[in-house]
Amino acid sequence: MFHPPLGERRPDVRSVRQGHDLAPRGSGGRACAAETQTTAFDACFQAFITESACGRLWESEAISLRERSMLTLAILAATRNFDEIPMHIRATARTGASPKDVMEALMHVAVYAGVPPTNCSIRLAKETYAEMETQTS
Repeated sequence: MFHPPLGERRPDVRSVRQGHDLAPRGSGGRACAAETQTTAFDACFQAFITESACGRLWESEAISLRERSMLTLAILAATRNFDEIPMHIRATARTGASPKDVMEALMHVAVYAGVPPTNCSIRLAKETYAEMETQTS
């Protein structure tokens, strides 16, 4: 079966739509793919991320959105992908992961991946939760 290069492949519209619905959104952003900043150069990459990670991965019912959110935050913290943490903290408002859930996930990171990335992740989570509280007040 022939598979065109990613840059030439048309995204699966259903998965992209679901990606938009399920994707962790920033405070004013559209979806996990940074679509507001997409250019012709990276459009194929943004479509790929929205379709695969935000669509197909997050639409799976194998585990709950709450569990998926906690896993994602733990993985991001453990791999030191700190730029993504605030976006995924904001997404917990829709996934059902509570601040207590997030702290439990981060405690696992401390034991298995180290205290420094956990400390940074907790700081980012606290700042993001405070921003979220301010926005709802």
